[in-house]
Amino acid sequence: MTGTTDASAPGADDAPGDDTGLGERERAVLAFERRSWPGPGAKERAVRERLGLSATRYYQLLNALLDDPRALAHDPVTVNRLRRVRAEKEQRR
Repeated sequence: MTGTTDASAPGADDAPGDDTGLGERERAVLAFERRSWPGPGAKERAVRERLGLSATRYYQLLNALLDDPRALAHDPVTVNRLRRVRAEKEQRR
């Protein structure tokens, strides 16, 4: 999963049968966010081990997904929850 394709590029990592147009990496990031984690260290370690991404790159991809209508169509519950969390953090700044 550490390919050199840009995951934000249209059609990057497209998987057959995915009607939203999200690639495998994007779907994996959203699936990762559906899980609960005992603490930040466990999550970042799992991101490196399972997705082959640094924590920084993972959160960059995640934030881009929150603004992607395809992600909303794929997993509206997770995307809307994360959008609310992001908006609350921005209001506190």
